[in-house]
Amino acid sequence: MRLQNVNAVITGASSGIGQAVASHFRREGANLLLTGRRPELPEDHPDDLYLPGDLNDEPFVSELAARAADHLGEVEVVVLCHGFQASSPLTDMTYDDAREVLDSNLLSAFLVMKHLMPLAPESGASIVCVSSRLGMVGMPNQTMYSAAKGGLIALARGAAVEWAARNIRVNVVAPGLTVTPVIEASFQRRPDPAAYRRTKEESIPLGRLATPEEVADAVLFLACPESSYITGAVLPVDGGYTAF
Repeated sequence: MRLQNVNAVITGASSGIGQAVASHFRREGANLLLTGRRPELPEDHPDDLYLPGDLNDEPFVSELAARAADHLGEVEVVVLCHGFQASSPLTDMTYDDAREVLDSNLLSAFLVMKHLMPLAPESGASIVCVSSRLGMVGMPNQTMYSAAKGGLIALARGAAVEWAARNIRVNVVAPGLTVTPVIEASFQRRPDPAAYRRTKEESIPLGRLATPEEVADAVLFLACPESSYITGAVLPVDGGYTAF
């Protein structure tokens, strides 16, 4: 129960990594306010408050903060698990698609930090941003996504320095390919899903994809007191991909 009675807000909590983080935090005793794009959570947890909405919409983020103040009071942990990926050659991507990638991965994170950090207690808080291995390395057809996730890393580092005097720690988990519904669906769209998966696994030193629970383990560590002297850090959870 490492998060017993800790008040936490988790974005992107309705599927994938965000859902796994919520499960970990719930097991550790946290009080949860969750948000995501889906109308409802796949599982019913009566003690959680779930608010569906668009984090690119500042009025919704402001409402989310108001509900957090009413439901939780102070907010001690914020985990940013939301995002959007659009794959395209750079010269083929439309401006609207590029803007959506930047808004959904970077500017929305700024909005959540802006509106929720006034609720941090005087004792401090922990923010964990879920970025990507592609925030640290380039890959064809992923340039704008890399720019957005790299920007998220820079945002976290800047916020870590800016808020250090308030004991607000800001860190990043950078997952590699993870077995989420979105990734599984992308594999199934390939002519030979099994062969494509093997190719992806062979590009990873550990030879396999991550599970959402493995990424959630890293998030939990950065949210807990065990990491109390860590801020501005980027923790890759990528099977060694960025160690090349």
